[in-house]
Amino acid sequence: MRVGAGEAAIFDAHLLFLQDEALLDPATDGIPGLGAAASWRGAVSELATAWDELDDPYLRERAGDLRSVGRQVLARLLGVEAPHGQLPAPGILVVADLEPADTIALDPASCQGIAVAHGGPTSHAAVLARALGIPAVVGLGDQIIGIAEGVTIGLDGRAGVVHIDPPSSTIALLEADRAEQLDRERSARARASEPAVTKDGRHISVMANVGGSSDVAAALAAGCDGVGLFRSEFLFLGRDTMPSEAEQEEVYRAAAVELDGRPLTVRTLDAGADKPIPYLELTPEANPFLGVRGVRLTSARPDILHTQVRALVRVSADHPVRIMFPMVATLEELRTGLTVVGDVAAKVGTAPPEVGVMIEIPSAALAAAHLARVAAFFSVGTNDLTQYTLAADRGNEHLGDLADALHPSVLRLIAMTAEAGAASGISTAVCGELAADPAATTLLLGLGVEELSMSPPAIPSVKEAVRAVDLDGADALASKALACATAAEVRQLLTV
Repeated sequence: MRVGAGEAAIFDAHLLFLQDEALLDPATDGIPGLGAAASWRGAVSELATAWDELDDPYLRERAGDLRSVGRQVLARLLGVEAPHGQLPAPGILVVADLEPADTIALDPASCQGIAVAHGGPTSHAAVLARALGIPAVVGLGDQIIGIAEGVTIGLDGRAGVVHIDPPSSTIALLEADRAEQLDRERSARARASEPAVTKDGRHISVMANVGGSSDVAAALAAGCDGVGLFRSEFLFLGRDTMPSEAEQEEVYRAAAVELDGRPLTVRTLDAGADKPIPYLELTPEANPFLGVRGVRLTSARPDILHTQVRALVRVSADHPVRIMFPMVATLEELRTGLTVVGDVAAKVGTAPPEVGVMIEIPSAALAAAHLARVAAFFSVGTNDLTQYTLAADRGNEHLGDLADALHPSVLRLIAMTAEAGAASGISTAVCGELAADPAATTLLLGLGVEELSMSPPAIPSVKEAVRAVDLDGADALASKALACATAAEVRQLLTV
């Protein structure tokens, strides 16, 4: 096998697209008037476009996977060969976009690196490239496509940097670094199923962020200790009606069964006017990121919340399911959610599951001491917490340098949250992108974080990073970071 079980599971997830009613129903309905090929292409385009509009980078990347599957099916319908990117001679592949099917067909002996204009580091194509031992840098922008063929490129996959026509000394350093990195990744993957325990004996739960039950197999293959963030939005997207209680229960139960006793943490519907769910009939808002979304929406629409909670409570009677409310800003919002969970559990006749809070809004971090008295756990969403703390839209490419989760202001809010949780005896997790960065692992543990949740491909490397941590040293590093004035100063600390 050219890749591991976790990477191979990507294609299992692709196959599940072909069972999705949100795709199959419109494709089938359009065949009488349009023909199979045109109807299929239109159904794929409509659903992928809907996912493109989401603010969550992980969910947007699934649109690329859907288009990849769509093109392969379309080629079969048209009786032609699906295109695959190949290099005529050894070198670096420069492309606008790269799909998983293209990536898995690449030969590492000839493809020495990949430079991609679009996409993100957690895209499935990037994951497969790493598994094949091919360094890749993604999201470089369209200007990379303009580089003339034959120009020498030095590619640093770990730093995400491309050197144009570098000196031989730079090339030598990059080659040595690549060999060292490959050794580290092989070692991490070999130990991925082992617990992540610090040098001084503290076990740290390393969990997975998933977009649905189809992602659980890849998460388990990567060595996850459970699911720290199950994004339930996929159940609601790309359809004409809200998923029923039975439909939701089936999906949650399938994920819980596959986890086989490991915890499943489900985020209740995190949607608002910025997400394309037409049947919710949401009123357009001037600034949907500050509008009726997350727990605000489900509180205003009890039919949505009660249906989802009933499904989750039923599964929690047999499996370790936790419910997590997103976009909580006040204690009143949490109490409202807790009341719903308690009432539903009483009617179902079972004990209520644990209920936690996503700390994404600065007011929640500032009120963490009060929230901790009623919540069962905290989970810090560093992507949104950074966005709201620094007033920098995380999707705005012009604000990328400002929207840095290592800014001391964001770190202080994380530390405040963890401290309040510890004082009340509840754990604090981080489920944003910062959790997936092994360079930040020691710092996060020093801030008091006890659980890390991330995209499955990052799990082996983060587990290795945990094993290298001495908590006394982590505490000292955190104290220094909290005293810094800028994100650049914090990053400098992490490189020492």
